[in-house]
Order: sequence, then structure tokens, then C-alpha cells
Amino acid sequence: MTRSVLSLRAALLLAAAMLALTACGHRQPAAPAAKPPLATIMLREQIAPRERIWDGTVEAVHQATLSAQTAGRVLELPYDVNDYVPQGAVVVRFTAVEQGAAVNAAQAQVRSAQAAYTDAEAQYQRIAAIYSRRLVSKTQMDQTTAQRDAAKAALDAARANLRQASESANYTVVRAPYSGIVTKRYVQVGEAVQPGQPLISGLSLDQLRVEAQVPQSDVNVIRKFGRAWVLYDGGNKRVEAAKVIVFPYADPATHTFTVRLELPTVETGLNPGEVVKVAFMIGSRPRLLVPDSAIVRRGEIVGVYVVKGDGVMLRQVRLGDRFGLDAEVLAGLAPGEQVAADPGAAMKWLIAQHADGAAGHD
Repeated sequence: MTRSVLSLRAALLLAAAMLALTACGHRQPAAPAAKPPLATIMLREQIAPRERIWDGTVEAVHQATLSAQTAGRVLELPYDVNDYVPQGAVVVRFTAVEQGAAVNAAQAQVRSAQAAYTDAEAQYQRIAAIYSRRLVSKTQMDQTTAQRDAAKAALDAARANLRQASESANYTVVRAPYSGIVTKRYVQVGEAVQPGQPLISGLSLDQLRVEAQVPQSDVNVIRKFGRAWVLYDGGNKRVEAAKVIVFPYADPATHTFTVRLELPTVETGLNPGEVVKVAFMIGSRPRLLVPDSAIVRRGEIVGVYVVKGDGVMLRQVRLGDRFGLDAEVLAGLAPGEQVAADPGAAMKWLIAQHADGAAGHD
């Protein structure tokens, strides 16, 4: 009886083992992990400028103080400080009583001189016709010619006086030489002004430049390369100068040279009077650059999604200077590594992978 029970138990264990082996033989092998379907960028060192950075001050290329060119009393001041003024707009208007009277007198003088010249010309034509037939003397002909010439000179003088009077009348209306912003007013409505007195100051924001003071030790190399960038928006953006002008003399007190950077006509948000950083090219060296579009910024953390084999991971990096749309990597990456070109797509892929993994465990 006991031997029969043991034989039955051994048979059951053997059957269970065979079923387990059969099940293992029909189990599908695990599929190899797929490479992430992400566009990547292979990092390589690139030759980039070596720079020396100094402070600079933003200036408006067009800035002026308009002064009175005739005497009068201020009648109108349409614009105040910080107002935008279009080109050609009236910024100051004077009373024009005296100037108007001078124009009227000059016009009357022109009419009188014109009548005298017309009469002298007619008299000259009559005498000339008679003189051609030898019916008058040469002396009379010369006198008529001199009278005609004197009348013409008087007419020219009268016309010149009219132009001068008209110009003086035009000076009673002061117009903006270019569009810009009013920065200061020196007179008020009702105030009497004299020629040469300042009236209003303004500047144009359409074209800007930056001036920096650099030590004499850097002047030669700055002049050699002739390239510079203005850093703004906290150093996150830069614009290359359209032209770099190194003044040919130094300040005898500070021994520094003035360097002027003409900025291109692009929107930067800079304003005259601001202090900015100016990066001057003094050479070149290899740098590891990463596109700004591939960088992830989360608070104080700056990183990129590194793609390696079948995995993606967010790696923190330390960035240096910016060069156009690229940023220099100081630490965290090495040449030859690949980073995700689209951080958003990389993050979605990671989330999907974690979701699939969690579902598999369930």
C-alpha cells in the first residue's frame, strides 16, 4: 500500500515537471529594446571666437538739440518729453508778425523792381532798334543799356530780400528732422526767444551704436580682427556689430581708446544710455557648442536629453558664452555624444516608456 502511494506521487511530480518544460518551450523570447525614434544632434567641437569683454554704453546715432533761428515768442509746443514725434512734424511754432510784415514788404519791393525793370527793358529795346539804323548816338545807347542793367540788378536784389524774408518766416515753424523721442524742452509757451537759444532736444531709436573704453593693450588685436558682439537680455542674446571703429587716439587721463560699434537695424530692445557688455574678438579656439533649441531649462537646472543606444536621459550641463543660436558647453557633455534635437519629443518618449513599463508590471 505504501509503495503504491509513493509510485503515484512520483508520477504526479514527473507530469508537473513535463508540463513546466513544455510551457517554457512555448514561451516567446523577449523582444530587443527599440532605438528611440528621436532626431539627434552629434556634438562636435567647432572653431569659435576667443573674446575679451568690456562695458559699453548705448547711444543714438541721430540725436540733436534744435535752436531758434529767428526771434519771436513761443506760440505752440505740441510735444512734451517722452512723446514720439514723426519726421517733419511741427515741434515749436513762433508768432510771425514781424516776419510776415517783412515778407509783405519784400514782395512789394519785388513788384516795384519788376515794374522798373520791365520799363527799362522796353526802353532798351526801342533805343536798340533805332541805334541799329544809326538814328541815335552810341552814348544814348550806352545810357539805356546801363539803366536796363541797373534795373535788373535792383530786381535781383529785391528777390534775394524776399527769399531771406521768406526763410526767416519759415524759421517761425520748427519741424522734426527725423522721427524720434523728445528728451528735453528748454522753453515754454509764451516765452520770448532769440536766435541761437535751445528749444527742444530729441533722439531717434531707429539706429543705435555702442561706445566702449578699452585699454591700449587690447587696441591692436581689436583693430586686427574688427569683430565684436553686443550682449543683452542678461547675456542670453547677442548681436554682431555691423562695423567696428577704433578711434585713432587715446584719452590722456585714462590711457584708454574709444571703440564705436555700429549696430544693425534689428529689434534688440536696447535704449540709449543703457550699459551693455561688448565682446571683442581677440582670436579663436575650438569649443563644444550645442543648439539653444536642444537645451532644457527648469528653474536653476539647465540640461539636455542625451540619447545613447536604446535609452534617453536628462543630463545637467554647465553653459558658457553664446554664439548666435548656439551655447558653449563647459561641463556635462563630451564630443561624439548625441543629444535630442527636440527636448519636448524626448520627454514625451520617456513618459510613454515609463507608462508602458508600469502597465507591464501590473
